[in-house]
Amino acid sequence: MWDAVAEYGDGPELRHKLVAARLATETQVAEGIAAQTGLPFIDLASITLSADTIASVPAALCRRYHVIPIERGRRSLTIGMLDPTDLIAIDDITTATELNIRPAVVSADALEAAFGRFLRSDEELSDLSEQIGESAVADGSAGTESIEESVDDAPIVRFVNLLISQAINDRASDIHIEPGEKQLLVRYRIDGVLHEMQRADRAIQDGVISRLKIMAAVDIAERRKPQDGRLSVHHDGRQIDLRLATLPTVWGEKIVMRILDSSAQSLSMGDLRFSIRNEQRFRGAITRPHGMVLVTGPTGSGKSTTLYTALNTVANPRINVITVEDPVEYRMAGINQVQVNARAGMTFQAALRSILRSDPDVVLVGEIRDQETATISIEAALTGHLVLSTLHTNDAPSALTRLVEIGCEPFLVGTALSAVVAQRLARRLCVKCREAYTESRDVLSSVKFPHNPLDPPVLYRAVGCSACSGTGYRGRVALHEVMEVTESLEQMVVGHATGTELRQSALADGMIPLREDGFSKVSEGITTIEEVLRVSI
Repeated sequence: MWDAVAEYGDGPELRHKLVAARLATETQVAEGIAAQTGLPFIDLASITLSADTIASVPAALCRRYHVIPIERGRRSLTIGMLDPTDLIAIDDITTATELNIRPAVVSADALEAAFGRFLRSDEELSDLSEQIGESAVADGSAGTESIEESVDDAPIVRFVNLLISQAINDRASDIHIEPGEKQLLVRYRIDGVLHEMQRADRAIQDGVISRLKIMAAVDIAERRKPQDGRLSVHHDGRQIDLRLATLPTVWGEKIVMRILDSSAQSLSMGDLRFSIRNEQRFRGAITRPHGMVLVTGPTGSGKSTTLYTALNTVANPRINVITVEDPVEYRMAGINQVQVNARAGMTFQAALRSILRSDPDVVLVGEIRDQETATISIEAALTGHLVLSTLHTNDAPSALTRLVEIGCEPFLVGTALSAVVAQRLARRLCVKCREAYTESRDVLSSVKFPHNPLDPPVLYRAVGCSACSGTGYRGRVALHEVMEVTESLEQMVVGHATGTELRQSALADGMIPLREDGFSKVSEGITTIEEVLRVSI
């Protein structure tokens, strides 16, 4: 395996394939390259990096060649590289620094963390916003007339590009650009929590918003009604898709961009971190030849990721898989994906009717929003199709009552549904800095955490380090509640049972509640009690 790594040099594709296939970790790949080249491997997480040393090489060169300065001598500079055989990179850095370059090998994930800490764009963004603001004030051109000219100015283009690239580097899921009376506020949602990243002068607002609207191919002249668009950017050799939505507010148009991470396409069932019993139930439902499986939860709870993973699990060349979505978040090879377009008459209902005439085996409906979509989906599940969809409810049993409230016949709901998954996303503890501790018995009892009073469990809490930007958390993990629709539940739905009665019956049939599933992940050291209490009911 290491011979292949050495043969291909920097081999980003090979490295990605090895890591994606779980044949090796990023650290093992780096150690293999070091062994083949005879150069030292340096674990960036175990050493203290100096901002002054890192400043020896321009940030643009560091990002272009994927390098990080580690140690500076009197006439030498040790740099960490993904590909230590890249002579062009070494040559350019030698010219820029006038120092003797000593290459070493570092892992890709550690390099990304170092970039996030030391090569952030915040300072440059502030300088650019001031520069743009001063130009706008000097020209008296902060109004509408100057938009056409300003969007092509290098500072505006650079400002927008930096906003997007910094968000991707910070692992943000959403970028919020919010106009105010005097300032333009930029916030990133990272691991489900919004963080203020930038405050810019209001003078740059029109230019930034117009630039983004042009990139997303929406009407820049329309400011009175919401618009949706999509744009793609290239970042570190890969294409990133972003979904853009505008919303008119009293101070101007607010823009929210959802960063669509294509890694969701390649997730396996193991990556979803189901408990053993929940995974068995979920697999049993999605591998049936017909029936309906619903994933419920609020916006941003990972419903789409779970559905795409289910599609990856069941899709193969022998079956016809068709989706109808608004919008299509991830493009998947071998799957027919239909984009809803209400203006052209392509609604969920119209698309579903056409899909059912196209001989599908598996149908994914992006969201059930009304009676007609729900009825067609249920009828499809009853006529030999596997239907996957999402619904907005607080827990799994509520999906049954919600479908009845929409207007579906109770006996059809009970017969068509195979399983319902409710889920939430909790922040995942950073494994580099988490700290073990023993929680008091009073606290464990007050939150009903399962434990032995005579032998309190060892749990972990957030601390904060450079790898997690001081938050103590890095990434997210899903909490699940998987409800199989049994005969007893079918009968209760037909009898118009309340949501509370349905939940009690589901629990009696072995359903694991969201909070209990979350507490099991706390016991494994994946997340904290505070996170589980924050996201679960």
